[in-house]
Amino acid sequence: MGKKASPLVYQIFQHRFPATFKGFFYFLPISLALTTLLLIFIYISTTASVTKSHAQATLYLRTLPSSSSSFNIDQTSNLPITPFEDTENDNDNLFADPSRLDRLSRANQWLLGNLFGLTNGNYTNNKEAYHDGDLFLQDYRQMNKSLKIYVYPHGKDDPFANVLLPPESDTTGNYASELMFKRALMKSHFVTKDPNEAHLFYMPFSISPMRTDPRIDVHGIPDFVKNYISNVSQKYPYWNRTGGADHFYVACHSIGKIAFDKAFVARLNVIQLVCSSTYFPSSYLPHKDASMPQVWPRQGDPPNLVTSQRKRLAFFAGAVNSPVRIALLKVWGNDTEIFAHFGRLQTPYSDQLLGSKFCIHVKGFEVNTARVADALYYGCIPIILANHYDLPFTDILNWKSFSVVVHHVDIPVMKKILQGISNEEYNMLQSNVLRVRKHFQWNVPAIDFDAFYMSMYELWKRRSVVRVKLTPSMEFM
Repeated sequence: MGKKASPLVYQIFQHRFPATFKGFFYFLPISLALTTLLLIFIYISTTASVTKSHAQATLYLRTLPSSSSSFNIDQTSNLPITPFEDTENDNDNLFADPSRLDRLSRANQWLLGNLFGLTNGNYTNNKEAYHDGDLFLQDYRQMNKSLKIYVYPHGKDDPFANVLLPPESDTTGNYASELMFKRALMKSHFVTKDPNEAHLFYMPFSISPMRTDPRIDVHGIPDFVKNYISNVSQKYPYWNRTGGADHFYVACHSIGKIAFDKAFVARLNVIQLVCSSTYFPSSYLPHKDASMPQVWPRQGDPPNLVTSQRKRLAFFAGAVNSPVRIALLKVWGNDTEIFAHFGRLQTPYSDQLLGSKFCIHVKGFEVNTARVADALYYGCIPIILANHYDLPFTDILNWKSFSVVVHHVDIPVMKKILQGISNEEYNMLQSNVLRVRKHFQWNVPAIDFDAFYMSMYELWKRRSVVRVKLTPSMEFM
């Protein structure tokens, strides 16, 4: 074939083409080369602009208010840092979308429908409060019917009964969720005394009482957990057959993330049901672990809501204990429509929640706070300003249908984002707020679909499909 092709190729090259045709082939490579150089120049210019904007945005988030700031924050650069604070400022840059750095362009993108998943003006399923409501209900009924939990038993004479047993009275405060969960579980039909029918095993130590117990203290929590695991693995056979993969514990205080610092292998296996659920710390593994809402317990029904009374666009009040909160106050501290307040309010907190259309949850020392549940309780649409927060029940609830999730870099255009939400879109968001707020409430006794039952559903989804039964020789206490 090669010998036959050579004369043909030779004849083609010897063919005489018109002069204009030859000129075209002469200038084509030159044109392509010039076009390529032009594209390279445009790429370099664009990249340099984005890099510069990125650097400015990062610097902006780290800039502290000057002494002349009206916020009257003294020595803000010396903010108290706890040993449990996430240092995720540098990591944020890895997750930031470069398109956010052009703030005006980013705001326009929001207004064009990115917030609600709109394409050409048509709604997507972001109008729905649940990813798949029918599937959730079907699974929920199965969970409610069959899920069984074995709780490691402890008596009132245990030296650490205050840490291991459920509270006898109602609990209050920011970190009540883990104690409310324990109390509800121990009075529920989910508990079994037969370990062979258990899907999961509950280690009932609570983080909040540990940190205030002088025998343990904050720094003694890892030792307590390590000793607890050692004890149950020696006394019972259940831990050893799975390495703790069918065990779980509950923590709402952020110091819970150090609980397994001296039991590293156990941390990789044990299911953590926690409020401080962020993608950055190595102690939290999404899909294995689960996010539980931090809720300030309240008695009685939620208040009646009148949308027309919400005259303020957005509201935040709290301590300035993170660079993101500093940035929020620096931009919106003196605004008339966004009320960003430093410190305690002189008026009832509930008045601002009821009088605002949007309520801002902005990361402090940790991503979690009771502000999200507070906003939902009072019918205020949450604005989530906590990057990389594994939001509670996010695999069940469609957060875009009842909240506004805003990246830190979008703080300067936050007002434009909110003002671009139409009345129709706002009504949809608030309607879904009223639909989902029952999932963010604790009740005594627990009520279907409240925070306890939703947390149990998250555990149900993380149970092992294969259950290892004990032989008679393995059953001992």
